[in-house]
Amino acid sequence: MFDFLTPDALAALAQVVMIDLVLAGDNAIVIGLAAAGLPRDQRNKAILIGIIAATILRIAFAGITTQLLAIVGLLLAGGVLLLWVCWKMWRELRSGHEHDAHVAEEALADQDLNKDGTVAGSAPRKTFAQAAWQIVVADITMSLDNVLAVAGAAREHPWVLVFGLGLSIALMGIAATFIARLLQKHRWIAYVGLAVILYVALDMIYRGALEVWPHLQSAT
Repeated sequence: MFDFLTPDALAALAQVVMIDLVLAGDNAIVIGLAAAGLPRDQRNKAILIGIIAATILRIAFAGITTQLLAIVGLLLAGGVLLLWVCWKMWRELRSGHEHDAHVAEEALADQDLNKDGTVAGSAPRKTFAQAAWQIVVADITMSLDNVLAVAGAAREHPWVLVFGLGLSIALMGIAATFIARLLQKHRWIAYVGLAVILYVALDMIYRGALEVWPHLQSAT
C-alpha cells in the first residue's frame, strides 16, 4: 500500500522539489526581465502570456519526454543537455546579475521596490511583439530543461513525475514573484538546486552510457 513511500521514491521527490524551486525562480526572472521594458498595461499582459506559455509547454514536453527517454541513446543525450544547463546556471550565479533580477522582480510584482519612483524604469524599452517573442523562446528552452531534470530525477516513479509537473506549474502561476525574491535573498538555495541538477545530469549520463554500451559492442 505504501510502496510509493520508499526511501528511493522520497529521495527522488526531494530532488524534484528542489529542481522545481530553482528553475521556476529562474524562469520567472527571465519572464519579468523580458516584460520589464513595456508600459504597465502591456507588461502585465506579457507576464501572463509567459506564465500560460510555460504551463502549456511543460505539459506538452512532459507528454513526449518520458516517451523519448525510453529510446536508446536519448537518456544519454538528455543528460548531456542537462549538464549544459548546469554550466549556464553556474556562470549566471558566479557573474552575479542582481540588477537584472531586481528589474525582473519589480516587473513581476508591479511595485517600485527600490523606491526610485519607477517600476523597472532602467529596463530598455521594447515593443510588445519583441517582449512576447523573447518570453516564448525562453519558455521553450527553460520548460524543456525543467521537464528533463524532473523526468531524470523521478526515474521509475511516475507519481513523482506527475507531482513535479504539477508543482512546477503551481510555482510558475502562483508564486513566481515570491520564488524569484527568495532565490535572490538566499543565494545558497540556488547553489543547492544547481548541485541537485548536476547530480541528475551525471546520473542520466551514467545510466544512458550503460544503456548504449551493449549496442555499441554489438555493432562492432
